Amino acid sequence: MSDVLSLTEQLIRCPSISPKDAGCQDIIAGRLEKAGFTIEWMPFGEVQNCWATRGQGSPTLCFAGHTDVVPTGPLEAWLTDPFTPSVQDGVLFGRGADDMKSGLAAMVTATESFVTNNPHHQGRIAFLVTSDEEGRSVEGTLKVVEELKSRHETIDWCLIGEPSSEHRFGDTIKIGRRGSLSGRLRIEGIQGHIAYPHLADNPIHRFAPALTELCAHHWDDGNEHFQPTSFQVANLNAGTGAPNVIPGELHARFNLRFCPLQTVEGLQAEVSRILDRHQLQYQLEWFISGLPFYSPPGPLSEAAVAALTETMGAPPKLSTGGGTSDGRFIATLGTQIVELGVTNQTIHQVNERVKVEEIIYLEKTYERILEILLK
Repeated sequence: MSDVLSLTEQLIRCPSISPKDAGCQDIIAGRLEKAGFTIEWMPFGEVQNCWATRGQGSPTLCFAGHTDVVPTGPLEAWLTDPFTPSVQDGVLFGRGADDMKSGLAAMVTATESFVTNNPHHQGRIAFLVTSDEEGRSVEGTLKVVEELKSRHETIDWCLIGEPSSEHRFGDTIKIGRRGSLSGRLRIEGIQGHIAYPHLADNPIHRFAPALTELCAHHWDDGNEHFQPTSFQVANLNAGTGAPNVIPGELHARFNLRFCPLQTVEGLQAEVSRILDRHQLQYQLEWFISGLPFYSPPGPLSEAAVAALTETMGAPPKLSTGGGTSDGRFIATLGTQIVELGVTNQTIHQVNERVKVEEIIYLEKTYERILEILLK
């Protein structure tokens, strides 16, 4: 069994449902310490964070990732126990196999190999590992970055091990992400008997034209790096449960994934204008999950493209699609960011899995990036 597969399996055995780390970072830190890293623990609340560094001066290349995973879902739907890793026909099953314990394992074993062969490498290698990425994302990477800023520490390049590949390993890397803005909306009406609609005010009927306009609204065309801004409803709820009662209020949750052409303030104002135009009585709360970020082509992305081309025989597509990641926090340090990992086809699913060969390819790619940038 390869070392990177063995470490991935060891991490999967830790039931680290967010925000629990369940011992994953102790395993990682123990190995990094043996490779000459200085370990600094940064716990905040329930969240465990590890900041590890090796070497001196600049540049600093940081590997970043998370040990926490999403809940398993119904256990009876799994082919195997989600926290008992199982390899079947060259495929590794287990919660976190794809997102992203295989990425963490590949970072560690690639770094171990690199420092063994290059004990006096240039600059610093760093690891930023958190157990708060799949949850609230408040006491994890965000807090570590705030601490690094207070100490005037910098990160030149950051490789995030999120599963970035789409159809085959190495076909896509992320060089940015869209922003995420969510709204919690309450539409007020007047409850009444369904047979006497003139004595009530149905908030569902009131909201329907505004919802149609919000869904059809053209926010922007995106640009060469970003998809257009999109509006999606996540939840819509009204009614008492009785079939003869007009509800008195409607509750909706929605999300805008937006490109850098937009601002949070501009999106909020446009949503409010549409609601006001339909003369709705409403209350609206906003939640910002992250601002968009983009890393222009530079040494890190060039090294990633070169390494993947050597490993897989073809260059990757550069993308900013998908959800948010902790890159949104690290980008505030002025860091160039690349997200490079295994395929993402089973993330957060029952029977999460990844091909073993992809983990091995990822390890080789990470080591080659280290050689290109720090040898």
